[in-house]
Order: sequence, then C-alpha cells, then structure tokens
Amino acid sequence: MQKFLLVDDHVVVRSGIKPLLSQQYPALEIYEAFDGASAVEQLKARDYELIILDNQMPGTDTIKLMEFIHLKYPLARVLIFSMSAEGIYAKRFLKAGAKGFVPKEAPLEEIIKAINQVLLNKRYIFNGISSTKNIQVSTVGTHKARMFKKLGVSNLLELKELYNSDHK
Repeated sequence: MQKFLLVDDHVVVRSGIKPLLSQQYPALEIYEAFDGASAVEQLKARDYELIILDNQMPGTDTIKLMEFIHLKYPLARVLIFSMSAEGIYAKRFLKAGAKGFVPKEAPLEEIIKAINQVLLNKRYIFNGISSTKNIQVSTVGTHKARMFKKLGVSNLLELKELYNSDHK
C-alpha cells in the first residue's frame, strides 16, 4: 500500500485533492499536515512514496523544510504544489531537493502526470514555466534597469506616468 503525505495549510485544498488521489491510486493511504511542524511529525511516524508540499504556508519556511526533508529523508520524493506558476520558485525548490513543481491551477490531468513522473523518480516541471526556469532574478533586474534607462524613468510610477501621458 502506497502512502502519500499532503502538506498544505488550507483544509479545502487537502480535502479537494484527496478524492482525486484515491480515485487514481486505489491502494493508497493519505496522511495530512498543515504546516512545517506537523509535516515533520508525520515524517517521523512513517515513510512516504510521495510528499505533496505547498510552497507557501504561514509560519513555515518551506525552502528550509524542503532542505530538511532532503537531508533527513533523501529518498523522499517531493512534488511542490504551488499557487504560483513562477519559474523562480520552481528552480529554488528543485535545487533544495524537490522532484517536481506544479501549480495548483494546472489541469487535473497535468497534476496526475506530475505525480506519476515524481513517483517514477523523474523530475517534473509544468510546461507553463519550463521556458523561464533558467532566468536568474538578477538578469530580470538588469533588463528592467536597461529599459528604465532607455525610457528615461527611474521607477514604476514614472513609467506609469509616461505610459498614461502617451496614451491619452
């Protein structure tokens, strides 16, 4: 029997994904945690084939939690389940040891695909963010600074004023 751990601070998210998982994986035991501390308690209690981890929970540094899981449970397969589809988050979590990253707004078949890939110990990144995953934050900042210089503005408010004056 497979064991999955759902770590999400929203009970409605946990309640919503459990039937989906039970339907796809009939021989499945699903355990839940609502923050980092309860996740650690669950991890101490048993081994899991898959950990589905929300990337933003109040009172929890999820990057540190991911690093802890990777260090203490190196065989654990973690799929980050995120409200954000930003590639910046994906890269940070994959670097910390996660096997996959899928946004919560992804279609159900995509979420199942992500779970299956991670269960096979393969990396999974949602296609909607694959093209941005190699862009560094500093690169974005450099491009932004260059555009501001060319436009003759120094911040977003000046840019908005410039835009509004050109589009009246």
